[in-house]
Amino acid sequence: MTSSPGRGDSVATRERTIAKPAETAERAEMRRLLREFNKTRDPRIRERLVELNSDLVHYIARRFANRGEPLEDIEQVGFLGLIQAIERFDPSLENEFSTFATPTIAGEIRRHFRDRSWAVRVPRRLQENLTKVNAATQQLQNELGRSPSVAEIGARVGLEPDQVLAAMEVAPAQHTISLDGPVGGGDEPLTLGDRLGLSDDNLERVEMQDVLEQVMAHLTPRERKILALRFVEQLPQTEVAKRLGISQMHVSRLQRAAVEHLRKEFGAEAPV
Repeated sequence: MTSSPGRGDSVATRERTIAKPAETAERAEMRRLLREFNKTRDPRIRERLVELNSDLVHYIARRFANRGEPLEDIEQVGFLGLIQAIERFDPSLENEFSTFATPTIAGEIRRHFRDRSWAVRVPRRLQENLTKVNAATQQLQNELGRSPSVAEIGARVGLEPDQVLAAMEVAPAQHTISLDGPVGGGDEPLTLGDRLGLSDDNLERVEMQDVLEQVMAHLTPRERKILALRFVEQLPQTEVAKRLGISQMHVSRLQRAAVEHLRKEFGAEAPV
């Protein structure tokens, strides 16, 4: 008859009688692939590791859903974090890969929201300071029953008053305003787009006037007069001839000579 273990048996002896759960085939494959990738950096092995850990990425990405970004985009960012974790993981430390990869994946997704959710890109330092300032402001409001001062906020988060103010100034960059949104009051409310300036067609005329003044300086007074009457007042040659007291043929000859002179001076870009 086999005797049962007595009270004097050691703890180690009793633990040896308990069967340890068998390691799953997928987990064993992952450990093997991580060791191989650490040695070879084979892209094919990395692809297999990404496939084996895809469920982890989907799980973490769902925690950040409903924040204004498509879930597919969040998952893509999560996979970037997974690849970084695979690249940096050291199998010799005997750590669980999922434990190592989870904060890396989540951190990459948080950076995505921090960097991409701003309407205007601002330095990361100011983004981080604004996050601290907003959290401290809410805490102090609950504690004090009033809006905290800049100095109180700075003391709570370890920032100088000017740093707190700088962070507050970038807060509007987090959101955009629709051009169709109403602004002001009155019987006929305006939109923000109504208040934006439009392109002025006269600006092109101003530039052309400046060019013409430079061009006309190269002509004789009579040539300038003829071109002004012909192309500014748009008079026919017969009327120009009457005003100048010369023949129409003379007007035609002077006009042609003036145009040729301008083309020699300014090439094909001559305005006449």
